[in-house]
Amino acid sequence: MTLLQLRYVIEVTRSRSISQAAQRLFISQPSLSNALKELEKEIGITIFSRTNKGIVMTQEGSEFLRYARQVVEQAELLENRYSNKRLPKQHFSVSAQHYSFAVSAFVRLLEDYNLEEYEFMLRETKTYEIIDDVQKLRSEIGILYVNHFNEKVIHKFLREGNLVFHELFEARPHVFVSFRNPLVQKEYVTLEDLVPYPYLSFEQGDYNSFYFSEEILSTLSRPKNIKVSDRATLFNLVIGLNGYTISTGVISHELNNDIVAIPLRLEERMNVGYITHKDVPISQLAHTYIQYVKETIAEEGS
Repeated sequence: MTLLQLRYVIEVTRSRSISQAAQRLFISQPSLSNALKELEKEIGITIFSRTNKGIVMTQEGSEFLRYARQVVEQAELLENRYSNKRLPKQHFSVSAQHYSFAVSAFVRLLEDYNLEEYEFMLRETKTYEIIDDVQKLRSEIGILYVNHFNEKVIHKFLREGNLVFHELFEARPHVFVSFRNPLVQKEYVTLEDLVPYPYLSFEQGDYNSFYFSEEILSTLSRPKNIKVSDRATLFNLVIGLNGYTISTGVISHELNNDIVAIPLRLEERMNVGYITHKDVPISQLAHTYIQYVKETIAEEGS
């Protein structure tokens, strides 16, 4: 077993394709495949299952990856300590529901680290895809919420994916409206107050179940409904159509200075948190990002 083979496993996991990994590693696909097969033969486990749809990491492979990352990270620290080599390109990815605090923390991570080379990814995406991304190691972290309505379903998917939910904060539901909306004069709003206004929510694609909705009260009937796929469009329609959406109340005024959060008079609560893979330790970058998320929530939620 060599460090090079361990790096091969990490890159194939990241790319989710032997051909793409080979391109990134600047070796031929047959050479990479043979190196992986020799490693699997040496250690006596199957790291990747080969299917018609591509490769899938096995449970044994996930455990092996955990140790491989630790060894490679320590080796890189040692190399950098005693050589003048440039730092290796840093990789980090997070998948999240559409929260401004997730974006603010991501920006801060890039600004503070000021890396010469990096490949970062922030996916604002659908709830099911967040779970799938972390399960299949496309992302180290996934950010979503659970409440009394969806928690049984969400936690079932997390258990099946060998994932863990870590709570960040409990949120009271708020309504996001334009600063021009007449509702901004109110100390709080009720569901009755919202009836005349268009309701905006994020579509969930093939998994368009009430339980995967990014907004609470997904089963509630409303006279005016609009579904969108991204946060910029949603906020543009909130402003242009005088619509509203329901979220946590944590909002970045630097990123969304035309949007106002008003408390919604309900007993509902949202437990916002992040998910990680149970068998794969997160990187130092991921630890730092989570700390920045907590600090951003404290700042933007105050």
